[in-house]
Amino acid sequence: MTKNFLTPHQQNELKKNPYVKAVSDKAITYTDEFKRLFIAQSETGKLPSEIFEEAGFDVEAIGITRIHRAGTRWRTAYKKRGITGCLEDSRKHSTGLPIERELSIEEKYARLEAKMRLLEAENELLKKIDFTRKADVEKEIKLAPELKFELIGQTIETYGLKRMVRYLCEVLEVSRSGYYNYFKEESLQKRAMKHQADEVVKEGILKAYPFRRHHKGARQIKMTLHHQYGITYNLKRIRRIMKKFGVICPIRKANPYRRLAKATQEHRTCPHMLERQFKQGVAGKVLLTDITYLTYKSGKRAYLSTIKDAETNEILAYEVADSITMEIVLDTLKKLKKLKHLAQDAFIHSDQGFHYTNPAFQKLVKQMGLGQSMSRRGNCWDNAPQESFFGHFKDETNIKDCETLEDVKQEVKSYMIYYNHYRGQWDLKKLPPVKYRLQLQEVA
Repeated sequence: MTKNFLTPHQQNELKKNPYVKAVSDKAITYTDEFKRLFIAQSETGKLPSEIFEEAGFDVEAIGITRIHRAGTRWRTAYKKRGITGCLEDSRKHSTGLPIERELSIEEKYARLEAKMRLLEAENELLKKIDFTRKADVEKEIKLAPELKFELIGQTIETYGLKRMVRYLCEVLEVSRSGYYNYFKEESLQKRAMKHQADEVVKEGILKAYPFRRHHKGARQIKMTLHHQYGITYNLKRIRRIMKKFGVICPIRKANPYRRLAKATQEHRTCPHMLERQFKQGVAGKVLLTDITYLTYKSGKRAYLSTIKDAETNEILAYEVADSITMEIVLDTLKKLKKLKHLAQDAFIHSDQGFHYTNPAFQKLVKQMGLGQSMSRRGNCWDNAPQESFFGHFKDETNIKDCETLEDVKQEVKSYMIYYNHYRGQWDLKKLPPVKYRLQLQEVA
């Protein structure tokens, strides 16, 4: 662009010329008729300045530089695209923006191949992310821009596609400027420093993760770090580090019963006294009980009966047996006699299994001065905390690796000590059940 700006007077004079379509202080737009005239006379050998002067233009006012640039632009367009190309204002093509044109077959093939490889890499990454999710999570997975930038960078480096940055960014719907900023030296240094800090946090997480031989999720890790090592990390940070380094917590399969409609109230062998009021503010009042099976080496089965304090989540008594006879629940109940912190109006709640409707069990309950409550038929939610405990127990123990019943009993005993005394719980002010009970008793 020429630095010779047109004065208002010169602009007014130029507007009077019939060959001028528009004019400003920086540019002149000529009519198609004058462009045809210029090309025709230029072909005869006339100089651009002569053609402009004969057309009534003030050559000195316009400037020789502006005239020569216009002439060069029109002749070049005429040679490439004929008179139609000459009539088009070609100045808009010199802005530095990419020219939109028909791609060759080779270029189209190269783009499709690059897109295919990039999408394959994206698909592999999505599979890895989906593998770490819980079974009942159905939300759409969305990749962060940083992951997309990494995928693009890896694809470009692997297949030598440096000239396709713009196209690959469009495929993954990220900005090209963001891609280049991501790989700037300053950004790389910041990420390196952040990675070093993450490594330090990872070391702490890996200490807490297998504490007392039981693998944990993010919440358990946070509480274990706080109580056992005096380290406090933000929960979101722990989850981010676990995801980054592939530290996967035990995952329970989705419980199909959660999708069932609530069962209607039917005949009950004992009144449903609890009515899901699990937390009543008193330790040792609401006692929950149930039985679960444990499968160990070679498909063998053992059975675990527990009694849980609904207020503190503490396991007050338990029994392991190789058969599911009445003795397993009676022996579990008898172990409650050793406890001194049961409330005077304590009652035990169970499902309507034959063990708990059995006269022998109900007689022992009365002899111990306990009340009895039962869930409604087919309604597992009425004893939900007890069911939840069994779920965590099976996630966090290694029963399947036990070879004998004695090994199973030892594993159960180890877990019960860990669960009651060391395993912090989010809803118990991040304290283990026993510590929470003691704190509750102090307040009372």
